[in-house]
Amino acid sequence: MSENKKTVERYMEGFRKSDHPMVLSCLTDDVVWEMPGFFHLVGKEAFDKEIENPVFTGRPEITVTRMTEENDVVVAEGAVRAARSAGGHLNAVFCDVFVMQGGKVKQLISYLMEVK
Repeated sequence: MSENKKTVERYMEGFRKSDHPMVLSCLTDDVVWEMPGFFHLVGKEAFDKEIENPVFTGRPEITVTRMTEENDVVVAEGAVRAARSAGGHLNAVFCDVFVMQGGKVKQLISYLMEVK
């Protein structure tokens, strides 16, 4: 497995554990995280605030079903299930596009669709 894919695996594991230092260790200082239609964040501090979102409680269940890489881009597809603070669950599928630099995430574009 390439160094970039290992970084993405570590990033996903950090989110599964709600382990802020683990997630942040995978990012460049000037990381950009965009979820089209929802948010555009710049920097580790802004990123850190979204690792655990108050809309959800507990740790998410994240399953990566496919990971592909070309040059410095890693694409991870999968599913996520998370308990909502107000009750019920989010069941969604995602496609995360990671632009890597020096073995770390420089940019992340996350596409998420809720499955009803």
